[in-house]
Amino acid sequence: MNLRHLAAPLLAAVLLGAAGAPAFAHEGTGIDEGRTTTPFRTSAFLAPHQSSFTLAILLPVPTNHVHSVGTATVQLNSDNTARIAVNATGLLNGAPHAMHIHEKGNGECPTADAAGDHNGHQAISTTDGLPAYGPIGTSLTTTGDTSPGSALAVDRFPSSGTFHYSRTIQLTSDVAQQVRNDNAVVVVHGIDYNGNGRYDNVLGASELNPALPQEATAPALCGPLH
Repeated sequence: MNLRHLAAPLLAAVLLGAAGAPAFAHEGTGIDEGRTTTPFRTSAFLAPHQSSFTLAILLPVPTNHVHSVGTATVQLNSDNTARIAVNATGLLNGAPHAMHIHEKGNGECPTADAAGDHNGHQAISTTDGLPAYGPIGTSLTTTGDTSPGSALAVDRFPSSGTFHYSRTIQLTSDVAQQVRNDNAVVVVHGIDYNGNGRYDNVLGASELNPALPQEATAPALCGPLH
């Protein structure tokens, strides 16, 4: 399937905001924006004085049998608070999708040649992609902690196939600098490699947590912030 033909209509739907998509911004840190079903509007993120605006077009990670698309935006203020929005559609429904800002790699997404052998199948795991996008700097959880320590907090990430996430959080100075330097990448995880509607062990166990299937932690969507 031609990726351009796949991405165009899906991306248009994401940018317009998927009607009825559940929201994943909750109270808990004192600076969350609250639950909303308002469609995505780029005008809502126009940067005020001393803030920067970056956008990532989230495309399927090659070899991982993903047929989804998304966008991510970061409005970063001078005090390193950041309003972050992630919109995605076409992911596995009813399963958690961990999301992170990765940093200090090459500021890019992995290509097909990064794929490794996972239980006899060619796929890109989170570890396979590290040279391209780098380690986790921020976990884009729906509530609570956003540090790398919450990387696999599966109960605090979106769990639907189509979602709109919006949250205001405090970035560390290190992550904020990487965003400003165009060396930050948004990655959404969780794939259905064999198309059976659930995470299973077709790719073996995750190298991040052997209690989880590789499908649950493998990267699905990826996009550099620019």
